[in-house]
Amino acid sequence: MAAPRFPFTSALVTGASSGIGESMVHLLAEAGVPTVVVARRSDRLHELAARYAGIEVLAADLGTHDGLAAVAVRVASTVSPIDLVVNNAGFGTSGEFHTIDPDRLDDEIQLNIAALTRLSRAALGVMVPRGSGHLLNVSSVASFQPAPKLAVYAATKAYVTSLTESLHEEVRGTGVKVTALCPGLTRTEFQSVSNTEHYATNYPGFAWLGADEVAKAGLDAVAKGKALSVPGVVYKGLAAATGFTPRGLTRRLSGLVQRG
Repeated sequence: MAAPRFPFTSALVTGASSGIGESMVHLLAEAGVPTVVVARRSDRLHELAARYAGIEVLAADLGTHDGLAAVAVRVASTVSPIDLVVNNAGFGTSGEFHTIDPDRLDDEIQLNIAALTRLSRAALGVMVPRGSGHLLNVSSVASFQPAPKLAVYAATKAYVTSLTESLHEEVRGTGVKVTALCPGLTRTEFQSVSNTEHYATNYPGFAWLGADEVAKAGLDAVAKGKALSVPGVVYKGLAAATGFTPRGLTRRLSGLVQRG
């Protein structure tokens, strides 16, 4: 199989140690794109660096002030500029809202919203003046409708999609491309982190996407300058239907799905 081809001259990927982020790193590295890999688990990042040339390891916890600041500085570098920034780091929490540890919810909001916003600002702060660059923010189809028992996760992703679509329009005509990647159910470590392992039996096989499939769709979409990327026929239909379905019905259906 031929190696993928992308127009990016360099990249930085957060959440690069597993799942969709790791798949993006493999695709970019196989295409010969120098890539900065960001995650807390430095051992996994160094494994990627040992496998591919052109990998720069930046171990950082985006939930901390120092970690986020270090990555923002790297994103904004004019000495070794980044052409593609992928904000992929994030996590979810499953359960009844009133029973979930509030500190965990704070951490979820910090990573999914605050860190992504800071790094998006750092990216556009250098890309717009130079007239080129790509920003890919990883959201979710959960951003298009309520998600009882994943309420905070869905709310954070609604923010990501809204912010990204707004930025897409803001930078129109500047040479910078901004895209939101909105995958559905994807087989990654998300299920174990968010305590949603039961989804594997609750949802049929056709509803699941592979991390490589999602990663390729996102990279292709931002290269083409699309505002949104929703991989998979099932999820494209779901996203389209959401715009025509009454919100009250959408809420009820979401609640029934979560009880299933």
